[in-house]
Parts: sequence; structure tokens; C-alpha cells
Amino acid sequence: MTEYVVRFLVGGIVVSAFSMLGDILRPKSFAGLFGAAPSVALATLGIAIYMHGAEYAARQTLAMSAGTVALAAYGGTVCHLLMRARLRVAITTIIAVVVWLVVSFGLLAAGGLT
Repeated sequence: MTEYVVRFLVGGIVVSAFSMLGDILRPKSFAGLFGAAPSVALATLGIAIYMHGAEYAARQTLAMSAGTVALAAYGGTVCHLLMRARLRVAITTIIAVVVWLVVSFGLLAAGGLT
């Protein structure tokens, strides 16, 4: 039960802080950007350090970084296939998911995390 309370409090505080930061910055589209991924990642890492130690959190950071690169590859693939190749959305999604999986698991395997 204590873990859930800690997750709730840390997550809420970090998400609120990033949302306020995004609300201060211009353009306002940063509010959604700052309110999502960075705040959740920092809250998760804080909890990981508290519950499992710094070494575990370091592995989680590497996994998050691999996911970030894979998501960028996914987005680039989607843009290329939809805008330039003019493929259908369903086919583009299937191809892009395969690209995301290959990049993410390839990076994780290269980093020795699997």
C-alpha cells in the first residue's frame, strides 16, 4: 500500500511541476509536452531509485533512452511512408511498428539489457 501512495504523491507532484513549467513557457503547446513523458519518466525513476536502488534506475534510464530513439524512428517512418510513399494508414502502421520493435529491441540487445 505504501508503494502506491508514494507513486501517487511523487507522480502527482512531478506532473504538476512540469505542467506549471509548460504553462509558463511559450508557445502553449509546450504544456502538453512537458506534462506528459518527462514528468512520468522522472517520477518513475525517482520511485525506482527509492524502491530498487541506483543501479536498477540506471538500467531503466537506458531502456527509456532506447524507447525514445525507437519512437523517433517510428515517427520518421510514419511521416515518410504517409507523405512520400503515399501508403495506406494500416500498412504504414504495421511497417512502422515493426521498425519500432527492431530499433528498440536492437538497442536494448546492444546495451546488454535483454
